[in-house]
Amino acid sequence: MIDVSKLSRALAMLALAVCMTFGALGGPAHAQQPAIGGTPVSAAAQSLDYLLGPGDKVRVTVYGEESLSGEFFVTGSGLMSLPLIGELKAGGLTVGQFQQTVQRALSDGYLKDPRVSAEVLTFRPFYILGEVDKPGTYPYTSGLTVLNAVATAGGFTYRADKRTVWIKHNGETAEEKNELTPSTTVAPGDTIRIGERFF
Repeated sequence: MIDVSKLSRALAMLALAVCMTFGALGGPAHAQQPAIGGTPVSAAAQSLDYLLGPGDKVRVTVYGEESLSGEFFVTGSGLMSLPLIGELKAGGLTVGQFQQTVQRALSDGYLKDPRVSAEVLTFRPFYILGEVDKPGTYPYTSGLTVLNAVATAGGFTYRADKRTVWIKHNGETAEEKNELTPSTTVAPGDTIRIGERFF
C-alpha cells in the first residue's frame, strides 16, 4: 500500500522546489530588465531630439542605390540638395523626420519602397567670443562643454569672468546668462561669450 502522508509530503516538497527554481530564474531577469532597456532608449532619445541646421554634414544612404547615396551639407537656407529629387527642407527637422522626408520624395515616382538612412557626420560649428585668447568659429564635438570650448579657443584672458558665461542658442535672438561650471554644455551652432570681470 502507498503511504498517503509520505506521498503528500513528497508532492509538497516537489512543488516547493519548482516554485523556488522558477522564482530564482525569474527574479533577477525581471530586476535587470529596466537597467538593460533604459540606457539605450535614453541615449537614442537624445540623438533623435537633435534638429538639423545650416552647416551640418549628413550621410544619406539609399539602400541598393549607390548613385543616390552620399554626404551632403545643410545650406544656410536650411535646404539639402540630393541627387534625383533636388532640394529638400532639412533645417529644423530631426534626423528621423528628414529620413522620412527623403523616403517620401523618392517613393513619389522615383523608386518603389525605398529604404533610406541618415546620420550626422559633422555638426555645425560653435562660435566663441569675448575674453578668450583666440575668439572665432570652431568645429563642434559631441559632449562639448564651455570649458572645452574655452580651451579650444586658447584659454581665458586675464580679464575673463570665470564664473558666468553668456550663451545664445542657434536660431534664438537673445543670449542667456549661465553659471560657468565644468558641466555647462554647448550645443551645435551656439554662440558663447565670455564676459569681462570688473574686480
